[in-house]
Amino acid sequence: MKKSFLYKIRLTGLSAFLLAAAGCSDLKEKPDFINPATFYKSATELTLGVNAVYDDLNSQYSGYFYDRYVFECLIGYQVGWEKGPLQYNLGNVNPADEYIEAYWGICYRSINRANAIIETAETMKDPTNEALIKRVKGEALFLRAFYYYSLLSYFDNVPLTTKSTQNISELPSNSGGKAAVIEQIYADTKAAADLLPASYTGVDVGRATKWAAKSILMKTQLWDEKWAEAKATAEDIINNSGLTLFTDFAHNFDLSHENQGERIFEAQVSAAANPNEFNVHSMHFNPEDFPSELGGSGWSWISATQEFRANYDPKDKRIAGTFIESYPTGRFGKINGAYPIVHWSEKADYNLSRFGGVVKSDANPNDPAQMIFGKAWSAKIVELDKSNAATEKNTIYIRLADILLGHSEACNESGQGDAYASINKVRARAGLAALKGLSQSALRDAIVHERMQEFVFEQVMYPELRRKSKLGGPVDYLGKEIKHFAEKYKLDRVPKERDYVLPLPQKELLGNPNVKQNAIWQ
Repeated sequence: MKKSFLYKIRLTGLSAFLLAAAGCSDLKEKPDFINPATFYKSATELTLGVNAVYDDLNSQYSGYFYDRYVFECLIGYQVGWEKGPLQYNLGNVNPADEYIEAYWGICYRSINRANAIIETAETMKDPTNEALIKRVKGEALFLRAFYYYSLLSYFDNVPLTTKSTQNISELPSNSGGKAAVIEQIYADTKAAADLLPASYTGVDVGRATKWAAKSILMKTQLWDEKWAEAKATAEDIINNSGLTLFTDFAHNFDLSHENQGERIFEAQVSAAANPNEFNVHSMHFNPEDFPSELGGSGWSWISATQEFRANYDPKDKRIAGTFIESYPTGRFGKINGAYPIVHWSEKADYNLSRFGGVVKSDANPNDPAQMIFGKAWSAKIVELDKSNAATEKNTIYIRLADILLGHSEACNESGQGDAYASINKVRARAGLAALKGLSQSALRDAIVHERMQEFVFEQVMYPELRRKSKLGGPVDYLGKEIKHFAEKYKLDRVPKERDYVLPLPQKELLGNPNVKQNAIWQ
């Protein structure tokens, strides 16, 4: 199923390229490429078109998910020694940043593709496939909302356009601010939910469902502090979707449970299906010293701090699915024909340097007490048995735990409903005691803490912390994390207002007079 879907996505990537070429050409001779007016004549062709909008969800270098790796390093619990993560760890961000430009370009390319699909679907005449046309339009509406939410999460006041670009004079504006974007997400997700099925079978498994659309709606309502509405949307998903949490937390990230259960929306990845459809997760998250002959590859740029890992309750069942707790190290070569095994320990030496936290090079391989490491490597993302170009794990973007914690937050902030029921489901799966009897502020803190431990390495916490924080305000989760990180590791960094929103890219400002920079970055 995934292999068929991925083949169609890659095929449509070529079609999208050709469509873009057609839009930019002023040749007078008859062109030998296709264009929207001649290509989109049937629902089947429209389906190929929407597949191209899914395509950018995969993450190669400076791809959609990789850029989020980098942004996440602004907080400090996730660290890296490559130039991007390192500079964000230090709070060094600027409008000419290559990661910001790449992320921005990916989102708007996909939005423009979605706009074209929506426009075409609204005028397409294919009487025998009306249901499919409506579904594809729903997918495009969802994807447009998804990418706008992705932009809102980091930039606030982004340009809004709902029409496909026909010429370079049609430049969008951000004069409506983030309120305009939020209203568009509301409209798109509600329309998409009406058009999309609750689930798929066969080759279509992996496409957006009505529950994916309602999930983005709920997340946007939280952002907009529409607590009662977010509560109602969350309850609709919880009560009517039939989705339940996996008993085993690790099933959210393995190969055998892809596109199943609580995994509401995920990017399809399979190098076996198509050599171009791999991800760079292992390249950036593999242990530094994992032997290359066993599948180690890349640069091992990113991990979490030793302290972050140590803060988990030892009984937390999420640990095994979140972190690599042991692995064979190549630091000493083979001993008696095998690479020795190292284990994570809070007693291991640790610092923020490239090899800080890897087992010591002078450790005695025959002494288990010395065969320890301190870095917190990601088990969610890596595939230790595969080279980077052979990766198969899908990338998870929405899962049920996000909806449950959003429901508890909405109940807590609105003062309506049972604010403990949903968070306690998440905690029960983790093997942790139920919460009860907390003040509103204490429960707010607990929900944020639960999010950080539930979603580490999923690149969602910088947006989550910043939406609930204000520099110097009574609630400032982001500032607290930055300050602690700087003090713990003796960095010359203090929270500043620019940490709380990313700048719009310089190229956009230079090329589009209708766009104004976020005020704090002017």
